[in-house]
Amino acid sequence: MKRQYDLDWIRVLATLAVFLYHCLMFFNPWPWHVKNNETDPTYITAISLFMSSWLMPIFFAVSGINSYHALQKKTGKQYVKERMVRLGIPLVFGVMILTPPQVYMERVSHEQYTGAFLTWLPQYFDGVYLDIGGTGNFAFVGLHLWYLLVLLIFSLFTLPLFLKKKPSVSREIKVLHLFLLSIPLMIVSVLVDTVRLGGWDITFYLVIFLYGYFFLTKESFKTAIHKMLPVNIMVSILTTIIFMYGFMAGMSSSGEVLSILLAVVKALNCWSWLLVIFAVGDRYLSVSNRWLKYGNQASMPFYVLHQPVIVLLGFLIAGVSWSIPLKLIFLIVAAFLIIMVLYEFLIARVSIFRVLFGMKGNGGKVPRGGSVLRNHIKM
Repeated sequence: MKRQYDLDWIRVLATLAVFLYHCLMFFNPWPWHVKNNETDPTYITAISLFMSSWLMPIFFAVSGINSYHALQKKTGKQYVKERMVRLGIPLVFGVMILTPPQVYMERVSHEQYTGAFLTWLPQYFDGVYLDIGGTGNFAFVGLHLWYLLVLLIFSLFTLPLFLKKKPSVSREIKVLHLFLLSIPLMIVSVLVDTVRLGGWDITFYLVIFLYGYFFLTKESFKTAIHKMLPVNIMVSILTTIIFMYGFMAGMSSSGEVLSILLAVVKALNCWSWLLVIFAVGDRYLSVSNRWLKYGNQASMPFYVLHQPVIVLLGFLIAGVSWSIPLKLIFLIVAAFLIIMVLYEFLIARVSIFRVLFGMKGNGGKVPRGGSVLRNHIKM
């Protein structure tokens, strides 16, 4: 099977977008683990709103597509084993090692604790962490690593459905009809309130994951979204304007009817942007180069490591009397450099760290393409 490089590009660029989004979370007015001594309710909040509607859903859409292609080459047992290793190990490592310092810094920044980290550490297992600023400390989802947990659950519970006989190419037109009939399901999933993570209920993520598997892998569907690209761009822009204005105007808390309307607009905004991104990616990003090979290997470690680094730096500079733009630039540059240095000179080189961060072990050898960054540093 020909590798879809556009999916690799989308995953790498989405990982960088998540990094930027969490840097912005330090400055916008929304609750987060650590906050700057001054927040911005204007441009930073607007950018955060724009990104929040499609950012995490695109990971689940790509994951659904990747699950489809993985099951063309692997048995169900191999598929489960790979998911347990590539998702389960980084999740457990994150929960036990990377998450406690973040919870501690949250407690200190929210004036819930004043002692040293080692003194607080035994309290990590006191109660279940359910929300920012809450009382429980044990974050069993790994904070930002909730994506790995939810994806692992989706992968295991949808496997029996995926192992059923797949539709042939001649039946792809029926897939499009099924897609049109399933759009109401996506709208309904927005209104369900079970477990909300990353701005969406997990039922919405499940729908997007299934859409990725059943629809975004079909050539007839790709043809359709290419033809609909101008319309989807217009819908994306229009719903973005309505959603951002409605949110900042307080529609979400202005009554049940307005709240539902805003939720529906947000869902349409999310889906239209996903269709635009996949259409543009398929048209312009179906090529590979050394940067893609490097980024593709580094994306999982980067994702696992990025928030702990951002929270640490934010915790250290929260009270510094710099302007927001200066702090934002510093946070982005410093966090990115720290993550890349840790990846390039430690994670990518040491087999045990590779496994802990979701990569394949290689006996301590530096991966092919891993010298790209070093070559540019030497220039």
